[in-house]
Amino acid sequence: MFPIKARSLIFKDASDLNYQLKRSKKRKKTLTLQVERNGTIMMHVPYRTSEAETDRFFKQKEGWVRKKLKEMACLPEPRDTEKVFIPGENFHYLGEQFPLRVADSTSARAPLVLSYGIFLLREDNLAKARDVFVDWYKKRAREKITERVDYYSRQFNLPATGITITSALTRYGSCSVRNKVSFSWRLIMAPYPAIDYVILHELAHIKEKNHSSRFWDLLGTILPDYNKQRLWLRENGHLLRI
Repeated sequence: MFPIKARSLIFKDASDLNYQLKRSKKRKKTLTLQVERNGTIMMHVPYRTSEAETDRFFKQKEGWVRKKLKEMACLPEPRDTEKVFIPGENFHYLGEQFPLRVADSTSARAPLVLSYGIFLLREDNLAKARDVFVDWYKKRAREKITERVDYYSRQFNLPATGITITSALTRYGSCSVRNKVSFSWRLIMAPYPAIDYVILHELAHIKEKNHSSRFWDLLGTILPDYNKQRLWLRENGHLLRI
């Protein structure tokens, strides 16, 4: 086994990127990059490859790496967190957890409410509990996210032409060529700072359609701690599903 060496690069017009370098005597010519699910960037190279060559190869692949990291920030962790909808089970909303209780059908008007820190599910909706929760989350997402999109659009002069709430599993947000922004209802389970990151990320695409250095500079100007929120989503995405 040969030691794995970490390399930290700062390219012109780009933020820091880190990769781990793994050398092998069995590998003859090819250099390959791999982005793991936890965000670690691994480069596998022949044993005698110079650092100048590995840095040059990494710079050539920088766009691909950034694209993969962005995609993986939207993927939930591969953990078994499916809900079973039993009393006492916790459900996330705006970054907090609230326990579930089942209410008598005669004492609860709505199928599901969040009241005094408790999710109350009417007992006659137990058989379709997941659908009831999804409907509830969609309504809250449409209300809260629309409100924040409108606010940030005005504040940063990034007007969206429309807002859609989707059921996307692997993508929290998107921006169309016509500047219509879309967001997954699952985002409403995240804390406000993470929600705002996704909103501002997509609004920034109204001005910069790709992920060039200009895009990241713009996002960094309006949200200096965006990397912190990206990391939160990457590490906690498995919590945002039911």
